Amino acid sequence: MKKKILITGVAGFIGFNVARKLLNLNYKIIGIDNLNNYYDPKIKKDRLNNLSHKNFIFYKSDIRSKKSLEKIFKKHKPEFVINLAAQAGVRYSIERPKVYLENNIDGFLNILDLSVKHNIRHLVYASSSSVYGLNDNFPFSTNNVADHPLAMYAVSKRTNELMAHAYSYLYNLPTTGLRYFTVYGPWGRPDMALFKFVKLGLQKKAISLFNYGNHIRDFTYIDDVVEFTKKAIFKIPDSNKKITNYSSKTKWIIYNVCSSKPIKLKKFIEEIEKNIGTKIKFKNLKLQSGDVIKTHGSNKMTINNLKYVPKINYKIGIKRFVEWYRKYYKK
Repeated sequence: MKKKILITGVAGFIGFNVARKLLNLNYKIIGIDNLNNYYDPKIKKDRLNNLSHKNFIFYKSDIRSKKSLEKIFKKHKPEFVINLAAQAGVRYSIERPKVYLENNIDGFLNILDLSVKHNIRHLVYASSSSVYGLNDNFPFSTNNVADHPLAMYAVSKRTNELMAHAYSYLYNLPTTGLRYFTVYGPWGRPDMALFKFVKLGLQKKAISLFNYGNHIRDFTYIDDVVEFTKKAIFKIPDSNKKITNYSSKTKWIIYNVCSSKPIKLKKFIEEIEKNIGTKIKFKNLKLQSGDVIKTHGSNKMTINNLKYVPKINYKIGIKRFVEWYRKYYKK
C-alpha cells in the first residue's frame, strides 16, 4: 500500500509542486491550505485545480487551528508530514511581525504536538536560507552559526528548527528541516523577484531595484527543490549516525536546499530580458531593511545524504518560467 503523506501549504508554490510529484508516483496526499490573500489566491486555486487526482484530498484549513488539524490527523492517519504552511516574505515580516509568530511558530507547535500524538514516522518542514542572516562565512554550511537573523521571518524559521530539535530529543520524533534558497520556476510566487521582473518588464513598467541591483542569490529551480524534498521524506534521520557537528543524540537534521551556484541579480535580469525580448526599466534604490546582500549555500552534505545533484541552471530555469508565464497569463 502506498504511503499517506500530509502536506500543509499544499496550494503554495513548493507545496503544489511536491504534491504533484508525489501524486504522479501514486502516493496518497492529504493537502491543507488556508488560501490566504498574502498574494492573489487565484493562482493558489489554479494550482489546486491541477492536483485533481483520485489519491488527493484537500482541506481548506489553517495550521493555527489545532482542533481542525486534529480531526484531519485522526481521520486520515498519515505516516509522514511535510509542513510547508507558513507566512512567507522577509519584507512583510517587518511590517507585520505578529502574523509570523501566529502562523510560523504557534502553527508549527500544533504540527509538532500532533505529529507526536499520532506517531508520525517523519516530519519534514520548510526552513529558509534567511536564517543565516549576518553570517558572511561563504558558502553557508548547516554547521555555521545561525543566530543573527535580520527580520522576523528568519527568526520564525530558526525558531522552527530549534522547536523541532527539542521535540526530536524529548519525544524521539524524527524531523528534517529544509533551508530553501530562493526557489523559482513555473507556478512561482507573484511576490518574488523573477515573477515581478517578468510581469513589469512585459508591461514596460519600471521595477524597484534595491541595493542598486548588487544582490547575489543562490537561485534554486523548483524541480530540483522537489527532488530534494521528495528524497528527504524517506531519509529518516538516524540518532546513531553522526553526520554533522550537531549532537547525534536526536533524530534531527537540517539540509541546505540550494544550487550552490550563486548569481548576481544583474546577470539574472539580463537573462530575463533575453527571454522577454525587451529591456527592463529600473528605479535604483538603496539596500532595504532586512535584506541579506548575498546567499550562497553549501549543498555537499545534502547531495551526499539525499543522493541527488541539482540539474537545472538559471538560464534554462528562466526560459521555462517565461514560457509558463506567457501561457498562464496569455501574454
